[in-house]
Amino acid sequence: MTTGEFINIYPTELKFQFELRKQSSCSMQLSNKTDQYIAFKVKTTNPKKYCVRPNAGVVLPGSSCNVTVTMQAQKEAPPDMQCKDKFLIQSAIAPTGTTNKDVTPEIFNREDGKVIDEFKLRVVYVPANPPSPVPEGSEEGGSPRTSLTEDDSKSTSLPEAVSRSLEESKAKSSPSEAWSLISRLTDEKASALQQNQKLRQELELVRKEINKSNAGGVSMLFVVLIGLIGLLVGYLIKKT
Repeated sequence: MTTGEFINIYPTELKFQFELRKQSSCSMQLSNKTDQYIAFKVKTTNPKKYCVRPNAGVVLPGSSCNVTVTMQAQKEAPPDMQCKDKFLIQSAIAPTGTTNKDVTPEIFNREDGKVIDEFKLRVVYVPANPPSPVPEGSEEGGSPRTSLTEDDSKSTSLPEAVSRSLEESKAKSSPSEAWSLISRLTDEKASALQQNQKLRQELELVRKEINKSNAGGVSMLFVVLIGLIGLLVGYLIKKT
């Protein structure tokens, strides 16, 4: 914040998001720190490049006024994104009851010992799309190292996990250690596949046994029903 005799100005520099062929705006706040009417006027070293609204006006006692500065779309970027443009904010005591329409250049004339406060603000360009930070764990010329997390291990099958470990081991180990580890992991992968196949076969046998049991149960029930019906018919014949 810049503090003067009549007003406070925030911020102390004008920052524009710079992007080619696009307008950019920023604002500043003028706060009247006195109990009098304060007139202000905004000037720039490059008036064709910027649009200031309002560029002049009155700040009532103890109140604030927002000024919006719009930079026109630029066709090319300045060297090193450095801008030499400047803004000048002038402020002076105005008669009580002065309105924005009553502000004239004469109010800011340095005559009869009149005090004129002046503030200079510089322009700063900020890239609209700053470069993204380098991911943690990555090195120049290399890609970030990946690892198998707990969630990944839950959703990944054993053969896939072995294959991933195999790929990581190729990058980390020396040639002799790598070949030894490759051989061991290959054996583990084959063993895991065999166990998987064996489990499938056992599961199929269990399913067949269950089907046979269900079929046998139905046949036995049928025989029992036929026997009961025969007994009932014999009883009725004897009774008649």
